[in-house]
Amino acid sequence: MKKSHDTLAYRLSIILTKFNGGESFTAKELAEEFNVSERTIQRDINDRLFFMPIEKNSDRYSMQSYALGKLSFKDIKSFATLSGVSHLYPELTNEFITDILNVKLNTAYLVKNQSFEDIGDKKEWFEILSAAIVKNSPVCFVYADKQREVNPYKFVSNNGIWYLLAEQDGKLKNFTFSKIKKFIWRDKTKTFTPKKEFLEQIAKNDTNWFSDELIEVTLQIDAKAKDYFLRKEILPNKKIVEQNDEYLVVSTKVSYDDEVLRLVKYWIPYIRIISPIYLQERLEEVLKEYINR
Repeated sequence: MKKSHDTLAYRLSIILTKFNGGESFTAKELAEEFNVSERTIQRDINDRLFFMPIEKNSDRYSMQSYALGKLSFKDIKSFATLSGVSHLYPELTNEFITDILNVKLNTAYLVKNQSFEDIGDKKEWFEILSAAIVKNSPVCFVYADKQREVNPYKFVSNNGIWYLLAEQDGKLKNFTFSKIKKFIWRDKTKTFTPKKEFLEQIAKNDTNWFSDELIEVTLQIDAKAKDYFLRKEILPNKKIVEQNDEYLVVSTKVSYDDEVLRLVKYWIPYIRIISPIYLQERLEEVLKEYINR
């Protein structure tokens, strides 16, 4: 049994090394190299190495450019071992392995809930700006018809939308990435020192970055959906107000109306807004308009 695990860890370490070195390959090519089935290779990539930033073009797999060369031999060995034996040890959950990798690879990103925004038309800007974040280097762009020079801290995917958290004029601000225009990284040698208070604010992993005035919202969640909301950190600063066999009532603080409305629309009919009333009324107007069309 141990030999089988060693073989799996070895295969995964070789695949990780190939990814880290910028190689691309098909499942068939790897299957022939390791003398296993294509199905086994696909399981390696899709299940055991799901946490890697892997992309697939046609039938070829490769690692996304921002992550190339970031893993040391020790990292590769550790991830391969964890992935190969995780099914034997309940504490080695997918989330645990992912968290370790995120610290190593994803210093430029913070994903809150799942991201669905298509930014393919600005992929090059996204990758260059990610590099500027990692290097702590100022960048310039036009936003809301104004020229900006900012110190970029983090990309945040919040409820499906990508934002850039950056310092401008001594304040931590958010910029919707899709609305950035005329982006340029003028001086790649120029750097800034991130402010401790901003790093701490970002590390809280809530939505306070987006507004100085937060909106307190109370939601009633049906019993059919409440387990999901209890398990997942979908709502920032969540507080349970009431809980019984029929529903769950929670309060949370958000930065803007659409943050709640998008969530509630996704979970209809299992969730409704108790307060503030204007948000529930706005939701009903949107739904009526949709039905009338």
